Amino acid sequence: MENYSNPLRRQLEWWEIQKLQAQECTCDDWQRVRISDRTDLSRIRNVEFKGDIEIGKMLSCNSEIRNAMIDNCRIGDNVRIVNVGVAIRNYEIDNDAEIQNVGLMEYEDEARCGLGVQVNVLDETGSCPVTIFPGLSAQLAELMARLPKWAENTLKPILEDHMERHPLPGKIGKNAKVFNTRQIINVFIDREVVVDGASALIDGAIINNAAPGRALAHVGSDVKGNHFIIEDGCAYDGAIMENAYIGQGARIGKGFTAHDSLFFANSNCENGEGCALFAGPYTTTVHKATLLISALTQFMNAGSGSNQSNHLYKMGPVHWGIMQRGVKSSSGSYVMWGAKIGAFSLLVGDHKMHPDSSDFPFSYLFGDERGGTIVVPGIMLRSSGLLRDEKKWPLRERRKKRGLPLHDRINFEVLNTATVGAMARALPLIDELRRLKADDDRFVRYKGMKFRVSNLERAHRLYSLGICKYLHTKLKGNPFPPKTEEAPGEWFDLSGQFVTRQCIDEVLKAESIEEMERLLTECYENYQELEMKWIGSALADWGKRNPAIIEAAADEFDRMMEEDRKAYLQSLNEENAMLSLL
Repeated sequence: MENYSNPLRRQLEWWEIQKLQAQECTCDDWQRVRISDRTDLSRIRNVEFKGDIEIGKMLSCNSEIRNAMIDNCRIGDNVRIVNVGVAIRNYEIDNDAEIQNVGLMEYEDEARCGLGVQVNVLDETGSCPVTIFPGLSAQLAELMARLPKWAENTLKPILEDHMERHPLPGKIGKNAKVFNTRQIINVFIDREVVVDGASALIDGAIINNAAPGRALAHVGSDVKGNHFIIEDGCAYDGAIMENAYIGQGARIGKGFTAHDSLFFANSNCENGEGCALFAGPYTTTVHKATLLISALTQFMNAGSGSNQSNHLYKMGPVHWGIMQRGVKSSSGSYVMWGAKIGAFSLLVGDHKMHPDSSDFPFSYLFGDERGGTIVVPGIMLRSSGLLRDEKKWPLRERRKKRGLPLHDRINFEVLNTATVGAMARALPLIDELRRLKADDDRFVRYKGMKFRVSNLERAHRLYSLGICKYLHTKLKGNPFPPKTEEAPGEWFDLSGQFVTRQCIDEVLKAESIEEMERLLTECYENYQELEMKWIGSALADWGKRNPAIIEAAADEFDRMMEEDRKAYLQSLNEENAMLSLL
């Protein structure tokens, strides 16, 4: 605690000392205890004071200090502190805070409260570290992890300056509540944060950016945390955090273990384990025996018993992989990293040949008996579940109506510049693969994957329908946009936000964290304008087609989706009839 004296606080009079002593209070040096003229001393009982103490006014019927040892603390107005087993030491406790049934709360000089912790995501050996701090966005974190040389040589001094200007103090914020917790050491607890039943929290911060009365930040029962930041997120029911960042709207709980992992907007992880995991927005795993390790994910749903390997027993746990937007893994699926799984794909079985299906979004990936990957490209485009995905994610946005400055920027579209760009690139690749001679097992091989020619032919049509549906949706009957030199070239799906290469290049040259985030925000806000320019240039050949042909293909895409929906509902009704009691 800083050596600071509030001018509104005064030393105790001799009769006030006697009153406190009569109420079983003790102190080595009563001259170091300062109070307000409106401190109701009758509310202070059985307290041992040490060091420099300041106590604010105590007028609320809820305010009291009882059965505690207070060491070198500043206590604000109307605070309640009851039943402290060991001590509260070196903390500033803001107005209206409540602390009850705690063991030890201690802040050590120059502790950083989780600020600047390096989280070794992806590669467990530490070659892709992400430095955590309040305000960290998923987009900036991915750039750190994917561009470690830039992070070390350029970003590190910028980040050190940023953290020096925005330190985290040893403080319990206004209206914060800490109940039934055994140990809190070097943890910053922000205003209105509730910590109830935690086991041990060490070197961390629990931050609330929400408007008054709308806090998301919460720590529940039996949680253990070491070197962490929770920012507008939640850990509960026995979650364990070690070198972790829990972002806005993210939740880990029900015994989930998070080691060297990051969890961004609206992720929900329960029961299983994340190790060196970069959980981008809307990453979901709720089953026991599920391990997500050394993976970069977003909008992912992991089935029960999903597993990955990053340790091939040669150079250590250095392997990692990417699951692009919207990947779903089936129960018992397994991937040997490194691998790259294309967007909106379904992963089934064991995959040990390091596939790269990023050129083929919307695919089924089946593991064969030898761990090879059989790809049925584009088949997910027939699934009505894609429309459900696009609609459900905004409805599960926990950050809404909270008055939050949103750190993670999220685009929700399934058909977007990244996935449509991949489909457009896949079409000539499919033509090339179709011309290859199949092997003896009737498969064509490419990048650790196996394809049947018939599936490639169907994928060509499905991707064409998908592109037409996208164009019909975006153009809305308007003329095809002209080709321009200013059009974006390559797009990246950067942890939920579609960004151009130009935007990334500008971010990498920025000289402050604020400027980096501003550039990413500008790209997000200008997405629709940039998207139309990209359509006019990247999809110019499609603009030469008769608009009626594109509209007809879009209608066929819609019919395909509707047929799948009806078939699914019919199948579901048959199942329910089979299982009905009468």
